[in-house]
Amino acid sequence: MNTGKVLYHVICAAGPAADAIRLVQGAVERGWQVCVIATPSAASGGFIDADALESASGRPVRYDWRRVGEDKRNPPADALIVAPMTMNTANKWAAGFADTYALGLLCEATGLGLPTVALPFWSTTLQNHPATQRSINTLRSAGVRILHGPGEWTPHAPGTGGQQVPHYPWSMALDAMESLTPQT
Repeated sequence: MNTGKVLYHVICAAGPAADAIRLVQGAVERGWQVCVIATPSAASGGFIDADALESASGRPVRYDWRRVGEDKRNPPADALIVAPMTMNTANKWAAGFADTYALGLLCEATGLGLPTVALPFWSTTLQNHPATQRSINTLRSAGVRILHGPGEWTPHAPGTGGQQVPHYPWSMALDAMESLTPQT
């Protein structure tokens, strides 16, 4: 069943990105049209399987701006999920940087007040940087639902990210996103 609702799935360059197809397939099973947008590092760094994501979503994976005169590539989003979200993306997004296609979409979505969920993935070392909590607070105050803290996602010890990848809670992100969007 396709509801006609459009989900943008933004994928950052972090370990769980290799399994991002799990979120795409889960969203499609729930009736969403999914448009995958990867950060340039996720797209070029071998973090994602673009062919598999395109097959699962039925749309090309996007990672760069459209060219002058080129038509819009995706329908407008009804909701967004950023997963995995890196500390770099969180900090740039919170500061309003739109220097990549993915960040530009996130900044626009925040300005539009679109339902947006972010599921981080970083170590306790990056968590301890003073900008990290400030960015989380800024994004939350702008209406972004960040799945971070007790009972949600918590940072892992340095060097243990690979052990955490199989347990990354993709369905938690989908559940949170659907709780923010009106059901039709």
